[in-house]
Parts: sequence; structure tokens; C-alpha cells
Amino acid sequence: MVVCSRAPIGIFTRRLVASNVLLSSARLTAASSPTSQSFRRSFRSASRASTHRVPDFAFAFDIDGVLLRSATPIPGAHEALSQLQHAKIPFILLTNGGGKHESERVAELSDKLRVPLDVGMFIQSHTPFAALADENAEGSLRDKCVLVIGGDGDKCRTVAEQYGFRNVILPADIITAHPTLWPFAKALIPHYAQIARPLPRPINFADPDTSLKIDAVFVFNDPRDWALDTQIILDVLLSKRGIMGTLSSRNGDSSLPNRGFQQDGQPTLYFSNPDLWWAAEYALPRLGQGGFREAFEGVWSAVTGGSAQGVELQKAIIGKPYHATYEYAEKRLRQHRQQLLSGHNSAELRSVYMVGDNPESDIRGANDYRSPFGSKWHSMLVRTGVFCGGTPMHEPQAIFEDVRAAVQWALLRENHEADRSSTDT
Repeated sequence: MVVCSRAPIGIFTRRLVASNVLLSSARLTAASSPTSQSFRRSFRSASRASTHRVPDFAFAFDIDGVLLRSATPIPGAHEALSQLQHAKIPFILLTNGGGKHESERVAELSDKLRVPLDVGMFIQSHTPFAALADENAEGSLRDKCVLVIGGDGDKCRTVAEQYGFRNVILPADIITAHPTLWPFAKALIPHYAQIARPLPRPINFADPDTSLKIDAVFVFNDPRDWALDTQIILDVLLSKRGIMGTLSSRNGDSSLPNRGFQQDGQPTLYFSNPDLWWAAEYALPRLGQGGFREAFEGVWSAVTGGSAQGVELQKAIIGKPYHATYEYAEKRLRQHRQQLLSGHNSAELRSVYMVGDNPESDIRGANDYRSPFGSKWHSMLVRTGVFCGGTPMHEPQAIFEDVRAAVQWALLRENHEADRSSTDT
């Protein structure tokens, strides 16, 4: 995770690393869902059918470019996951994607991949943000005004509210109430009006004490309107204490750290992942959330003077390849493994095979991760997504044509004779 030294970011980092519980709202939803019940039935059947040794290894799979290409399953994905489930080999899905609630996304994946999945097996980029909505946690943002950026329509607002945030606003709310904030959005106002809600407070230039105040900015998913989102985030970060319509008098003060920028109670800016590229339906990789961040940092540098003037954009970035996200994922994997192997004498988790298509996030993250639990993570790169060939920037342990080939290689390496008959279902 990329962080600066400011307290709210440090609190979030500690809470993310210390988290040992599943997302409560997702757990309640999944516990009563047909997908979860099907998964438990599938495992009980596998337990009766399989006599193999209890595995001391597991898998972590990226989704886009590994299991799916846009909404289309990649050949071999169903067979690979079915084989692992039949053999009682634990796995999780670890993605830098998002934009929907975990329960909704898991239901879609179960249907597309024809494999019963459970929320406890699934981590997407913004899943850890739920920790900041815990009303009993230090620095809780549950009742604060949070600005959520990205995603289709107002879906990310819905996700944030399901996480427990009670006062969520979108750029659509702001531009609908104050169309002059970004004059070039005029043609899009009717679209934004369809999803906009009234602001909790207006932007009041005459009386800042009554003006809209933003307490955190979350880039939940890839932004759709880069220009509008850039303008609003910039306004927030240049403001006094996050009060819209104000400018901090500390901006540009060379006697202060960061030349006074982001030194006047401005809210923390959170990015849910750093991916520059991702594998979509188009034949070539497309710019992701990391592309937006790089573009915003360019604007920030032009406005503040940037590194030439000793100014940086203070922010928090989670997701792969950062250590905190991998540790969060391993804790989730260990919980899932304990539930999956309940009643069996299981050895300590020794190895985790990370299968991904993006050298910068999946491979780099697995290579750099040092597990506090003593497990060894192995990086496995497939050619069905971002990586199509050549020399990857971060070298994996092995390269494969697709996910099924990667799983077969790992099973042979572990000398585990997983039953292949289940892959024909």
C-alpha cells in the first residue's frame, strides 16, 4: 500500500492489516444465498467422494484476464475451478476489479463460471474500505460525508451504503446541484440527474460554515468521467478542511510541509487499486484506475508545482501488488480453508499459487509478498489477459497459456492427483 504519514491513512493501514473478520454484510447475505448453500453441498459431496490427502497448499486467482474476458469465461476456467473444488483444494478470487457488492459479484461469477462460489472466497479492490464504516473503529467514517468516485451509474454509492456508510455523495449529486462547477458537463447533466440525490448541504461561497463538507474521497472503481471527477477532487484537495467552495490559505506556503498543500484538514484521498491496464473485451489492454490516477497526478503537479517544488499528492492506494492487500487476502484464504476443511486434521498452509495475467500487480505482488504466517507464494502468469507475450517486467515462477494449464502444473508440482472427472460436468 502506498501511504503518506497522515494519521487517517495510518489508521486505515493498521485496521486493514489487523482485520481478521469477513465483511459482515456480505457474510449475512451469502449465508442465506443459494450460491452459498450450493457451495456447502458441493463440498460435502466432494468430501464423501475424495480420499486424497488434505492439501497444505492453495490457490489465489485474479479474475479479469484469467477466468473471464469481460463477461465471457476463458476456456478452461470452469474446469480448473471445478477440479480444485472436487479435490477439496482451497482457493480464493483476488481481483483489483469492483464496482458491485461482493454478494452480487459472486452470484454473477458462480453463474458465468458454472462453479458454486461463496463471498468468503472473494476479495475485490474496495472490499477493505468496509473497515472504515465500522462504527466501533478508530476514525470511523460511518456517519461522515464521503465522496465516492467511479463505477456505473450509482452502483458504487449502493455498495458504500451496504458497507455501512450513511452519508454518501457522488459527483453526479454535486454537478446536478451546481452545474457551473464544470461548464463542459452541460450535455451530461440530464444523465447525471437520473442518479443524483439532493446534497446534504449546498456549496455556499458566502457562508463556508454552512457549505458542503467532504470528509473522505474514495475512488471505488474506474472513473467514467475523468474531467468532472478530476475537477471535483482537485477542488476538495485545495479546500480548507474539505469545505467545498473554499481555498486553503496554506496552499503554496513554503514554510509548511508539502508547501502547505493538503496541510489544512483536507480529507484523505483513497484509491482502491493501482492498475494502469486491465483486460477487457477489446483485443488490447485498456486503461484502468491507475491511468486515471496518473492523469490526476499530472494535473496536481501542474497546479501545485509538483516534485520540482517539493510537492507530492498525498494519498492511500490499496489493491494488488501492495503487501497489506496480500496479507488481508491471505487471512481471508486461511479463514476459508479452515471452514472448508472443518473436521479434518489439516496441516499448516505451506504454499499459495497466485495465478494472474498482470505482471505489475499479480506477479509483482506475489513475488514481493512475505507472509507473516510462513507460507510461500508462487507467481504464475497466464497469456489470456494483459500479458500476451514478450519479457514481463516482473518475472513469474512460470508462464502458461491459460489458467487450466497453470493449475495442472501446480498439482503436478505438489504431487497431488486431483480427480479430473469433475471437470467434465
